[in-house]
Amino acid sequence: MSDFKPVLRFIASSDIHYNREDPSRLHNYEKGLALAYKYAAGQEYDKIDALYVVGDFADSGSEEQFNDFRKTLDTCVKPETKWMLTMASHEYFSDDGEAGALKRLKEIMKQEPDNHIVINGFHFISVTTTRGCKFNDEKREWIKKELAAAAADDPFKPIFFFQHPHIQGTVYGNVYWGEDEITDILMNYPQIIDFSGHSHAPVNDPRSIYQQHFTCVGTGSFKYFELDEFDKVYGTVPPNEQNAAQFIIVEADAAGKVVIRPYDVITERFFGYEWTVETPWDPDSFTYTDERYLTDVRPYFALDAALELTVDGNSVNVKFDQAKIEEDRVNDYKVTVKRKADNAIVKQVCFWSRYYLNDMPATVEQKISELDSGEYIAEITAQGFWKNKSINKLCGEFTIK
Repeated sequence: MSDFKPVLRFIASSDIHYNREDPSRLHNYEKGLALAYKYAAGQEYDKIDALYVVGDFADSGSEEQFNDFRKTLDTCVKPETKWMLTMASHEYFSDDGEAGALKRLKEIMKQEPDNHIVINGFHFISVTTTRGCKFNDEKREWIKKELAAAAADDPFKPIFFFQHPHIQGTVYGNVYWGEDEITDILMNYPQIIDFSGHSHAPVNDPRSIYQQHFTCVGTGSFKYFELDEFDKVYGTVPPNEQNAAQFIIVEADAAGKVVIRPYDVITERFFGYEWTVETPWDPDSFTYTDERYLTDVRPYFALDAALELTVDGNSVNVKFDQAKIEEDRVNDYKVTVKRKADNAIVKQVCFWSRYYLNDMPATVEQKISELDSGEYIAEITAQGFWKNKSINKLCGEFTIK
């Protein structure tokens, strides 16, 4: 990165859900801002030029929550940093709904719902949705006009675009939490780097950046994790879900190269990797595409990986050392329980590796219940983010009496 000299730096975050009933969110967000400034102070270019919050900064949109968040912005954001908010579903949850939230945005935050500004020569366009997370005709026309103006200024620079819901069919989390009402507009501008939240998907999931017609990035969560897979034993909300306090720091150089760094407030450090968009305006240069699924990199269990099977009544607790992988992290595990007598499958259970925690546990465990008496074989398969199954399995035997 020695040849990369930023001339712009900003923070993108979402889903903070300020609520006095859970002050940890306020504490973590303020802590995160302080840590971001500490990081910037150690760099040759030491500024944070902007802070973007793409919706759900308030938990229910009450005046109290607006005032609390404004206090954080006033006390924790330096004068050099331009802050900008968009709103969506949760800001509209108060009794006076969307109209009340728009009024509070103007009176308390002193901001308009939609904004187009230029910072250090880069265009920033942010849009507040209506009717929850929807884009009406008026919003669509405004977006068309502002994007055309930004592209006319310089078609070979990134345009940073912000809204609360993911664009359908892009980043991880879009299956439940995506909208497609502006896709036809955005795809005309490959130089867009789009930032969205809403899903509470982890920023360190490699699928939280996606490129096809343009670049999309998820911004994480400060109120629990939710994952976009539906075969897991506990549903879409995983264990340790409250350890969510993530955002991204984005940097750009004078040539328009962009580097995106996922950050974890809980452990007070980056995730150890970054995403680079060399030429945002050139789709042929995109690397974070569906082709990532075509990988030869597969997880594996070390030869000395431990497996413990502990029987309790008609249940077995499966505990084992995490699998290893040379790229990214292990996404999840599948435990297959077979009858020893005929090798027939009687149970299949999937669960996550806890990859969304910066400090992943060295071991994972899962209880499997409702087994009839008999002798069984348990097989554990690891899987990466691209459906790349492990090259070996952990196997063990147990007996339900």
